[in-house]
Amino acid sequence: MKRIIENRTFDELTVGETRIFPRSLTQREARILAAWSGLPDCGAWMGPVAALLAGAHFPGPGTLPLELDLNFGVPTLPGDAIEIELAVREKRALDVVVLECRAADRKGEIVFSGTFTVRAPTQKIHLSCGEVPDIRVNEHVRHQQLIDRCKELGPAITAVVHPCDGPSLRAAVEAAAAGLVAPILVGPEQKIRAVAAAAALDIKSFRLVTVPHSHAAAEAAVGLARTGQVEALMKGSLHTDELMHAVVAPNSGLRTERRISHIYLFDVADYPRPLMITDAAVNISPNLAEKADICRNAIDLARIIGIATPRVAILSAVETVSERLPSTLDAAALCKMADRGQIAGGVLDGPLAFDNAVSPQAACTKNIVSPVAGQADILLVPDLESGNMLAKQLTFSGADGAGIVLGARVPIILTSRADPPGTRLASCAIACLMAKARRSLEPDQRCAAPAGPLSL
Repeated sequence: MKRIIENRTFDELTVGETRIFPRSLTQREARILAAWSGLPDCGAWMGPVAALLAGAHFPGPGTLPLELDLNFGVPTLPGDAIEIELAVREKRALDVVVLECRAADRKGEIVFSGTFTVRAPTQKIHLSCGEVPDIRVNEHVRHQQLIDRCKELGPAITAVVHPCDGPSLRAAVEAAAAGLVAPILVGPEQKIRAVAAAAALDIKSFRLVTVPHSHAAAEAAVGLARTGQVEALMKGSLHTDELMHAVVAPNSGLRTERRISHIYLFDVADYPRPLMITDAAVNISPNLAEKADICRNAIDLARIIGIATPRVAILSAVETVSERLPSTLDAAALCKMADRGQIAGGVLDGPLAFDNAVSPQAACTKNIVSPVAGQADILLVPDLESGNMLAKQLTFSGADGAGIVLGARVPIILTSRADPPGTRLASCAIACLMAKARRSLEPDQRCAAPAGPLSL
């Protein structure tokens, strides 16, 4: 329901005229103010911001703030109710008005007091206003929701491969404290214990499998997964290639009929759903068959995290099929494969440019009618280079990403030493959810015969 806002002009205002505005700072408003100010505690901002908000109503639209001079009293916390009083103290030349500002809490104690000098409007204004627009703060709540979902599942038993530096060992300790993984540390015992001591990390409760070096750690961790002793692998301080070489070795026992692929799961503040990008870390230049597997892996993960029928946008530089752009031909073929049931569980469309995949306005402008355009859950990129650049651009634009490797018999957590704690925990949460989904399968489904040779 719309409401009418009417201002008070300079000529209408009288000295002593008063308005009272009850206000209460909610938790959500507190987060907005903290994000805006850059300060974790927004209490000091409540007074001036509340005064400015009240000043917008009295004298009202057309008011130009000039000076704010406040003294602060008792602190306020989110949820505290206060009463703000604005009174006309003085009218000056050039339409300047000095407002007396005062705010008190429920006990009558002064929260702030002082003056608010404004230039009052000279013309009458009537505004028809709807509801206050929604203001969003990028809190990355979707990743936290994944972490929260894992609390009732029990941790995934995870082999942490060669955790021989502070960041990788700390990641395992933090994930264990969050109830996401039950770590088995695989690597040189003396190095691991030295790192733990230097970083003040408590690893006394963790099982430790001693091997001499990183190559042996990768092989031992794969052995633990092959024999069912662990439900996930987590990269430590060794190179990704070294770990993945052990995973895809012909005798690893971890291969499946699927191509191995990496998926980024992003929480983008201005996008209304989780956004997955694949493959940006493992497959350099996948062919059509490999893209089909990459797509199947992504659909499986999307369904595990709760997206019943994920929308897959197959990206290229244009929206039309052209023999000059092989990625558009692959996109068209993948869509036809989905039509014939060769790729199941999701809705595919492509080729689509990035803007048409995520922006309804861009898709509408180009007259693209599609169940995927503008609302994609999964972005299937043409190659590793384009996917990696897109993923890093989102990261440096403030999006929160998490990553996982799929297609093997256990999920593989590939965290970077540069990843923030939230990213590491979200990656472990994905592995935990995947492990739970695997537990629900029948034993013969979990332990199917290994497929033929698989290369990265």
